[in-house]
Amino acid sequence: MRIGGLRVELFISDSTSLKHKRAVLKSIKDRIRNNFNVSIAEIGDNDKWQKSILGIAAVGNEKKFVNGILDKVLDFIRQNGEVQVLNFEMEIL
Repeated sequence: MRIGGLRVELFISDSTSLKHKRAVLKSIKDRIRNNFNVSIAEIGDNDKWQKSILGIAAVGNEKKFVNGILDKVLDFIRQNGEVQVLNFEMEIL
């Protein structure tokens, strides 16, 4: 069994409040859950209205499979016009 974790720092330039930030993140998290069958949660910068840190986890039999899923999730986030990826870290155990 392989477990992969992805930590993604985001900048939400159009966000004007925590309420708007939460709406943007909820939309992104729901689409990622539905499309990629991974676990996802906001794990940092909860009180900042233009920044967020998301944690994403995937489980699979092979390292290549888990790495591929997390790469696709990262590409999906990068293609979203509402957020900008500032930094990311990926680890597979």
